[in-house]
Amino acid sequence: MKKLKKLAPENVFLATIVVYTIVPISGFATDIYLPSMPTMASEFHCSQSCIQLTLSLFLISYGLTQIIAGIFLDSFGRYKISLSGLIIFSFSCVVIAFTHSIGVVYAMRIVQGICSGFIIVASRAFFVDLYEGEKKKNYLSLMTIVWSVGPIAAPFAGGYLEAAFGWRSNFYALAIYSMLLFIAQLIFCGETLKFPMKFTLPSISKNYITILRAKDFTLGILILGFSYAMVMLFSLAGAFIIENKIGFSSVVAGYASLILGIAWMCGGFIGKALIKRNFLKKIKTASGIQVLLIIAMIATASFFNNIWTLVSFAFAIHITAGFIFNNYFTYCLSRFPQFAGIAGGLTGGLAYTLTAALSYGVVSVVMPESQLNLGAGYLMIGILGIIAVWFGGRLYRVKTGLADRSIENHYQQTEV
Repeated sequence: MKKLKKLAPENVFLATIVVYTIVPISGFATDIYLPSMPTMASEFHCSQSCIQLTLSLFLISYGLTQIIAGIFLDSFGRYKISLSGLIIFSFSCVVIAFTHSIGVVYAMRIVQGICSGFIIVASRAFFVDLYEGEKKKNYLSLMTIVWSVGPIAAPFAGGYLEAAFGWRSNFYALAIYSMLLFIAQLIFCGETLKFPMKFTLPSISKNYITILRAKDFTLGILILGFSYAMVMLFSLAGAFIIENKIGFSSVVAGYASLILGIAWMCGGFIGKALIKRNFLKKIKTASGIQVLLIIAMIATASFFNNIWTLVSFAFAIHITAGFIFNNYFTYCLSRFPQFAGIAGGLTGGLAYTLTAALSYGVVSVVMPESQLNLGAGYLMIGILGIIAVWFGGRLYRVKTGLADRSIENHYQQTEV
């Protein structure tokens, strides 16, 4: 660690800005080329499902990488690994832009998922390393809001890029973006890890066990998965309902996605604004409101079944999901500051894996084709979420070095 370039105190503010610009990279990588998928399928002479596999491969490698990324980040530092991830990510985008082989695209998308996993976990650890108490909570809370810029802006930027320059311009744009981030991080950032972990199997296993034995942490990951599964449920079914059942175009479906992305961001802003309020009370309140909204969505489906009611109810439900996610994401990331890399990786990786499994599972069971079916899917996830929230608030205690202190007491202690 002595040979690593340490973050200069005078660069902390600029480094923080740089890291915030890095945070949306996974969202951009996921969504920027979605409008170009039909064109790509035509050019590569393959089916739509073959092109959709490029997204699945990225998401799987991204989620799994986060689970193990913390081992390396807590042992060898954040700075050099993040720099390496950005440069490799940029190179892989250029390869995709030049290739005429779908197999090469598959391979590069896996590489991009791995790089994004390391980069995003390093970014989370950055804030835990540098800030404490109220500042740390505010910065981590803001991070979830900044991340949501990617899924909101990327599809529209990608659509315009394709119309003007073709689908390959999406990956050129990603390459330029990641290269600029690499240069900015190289100039303004540095290593923030203070106490490197021993890279030995017993030490690594002990730290993972310590974290996963904390019931409040594992419960938090469950709640994160339930919250984001709400969003993924609409992503999987919304366009089908709007286009095939209600009869609107893909452009309208795209605007619906934009509106619901803004709802998720609004939930994050509300979470940040109420960050000083009683933690368990506001989570329970938000969960209760969420279930009531879902019940109203189902109850009114027989009388009002149009795009306005569909998007309006989904908008309100996504606000509550974003609010709950913002609060618990901040809580989980700040729970183990001594293992910031591992904790951040487990939080993102496990929550994302749960989100994918739950949302696809609900879709396969409910098969949402209308507001009523979509509401039923929301209700399945919402009931699981509210049970987890209430069960955690009443029964779970923090036991890992905190002398049987409740979730609320631990959350309050991170404020001082």
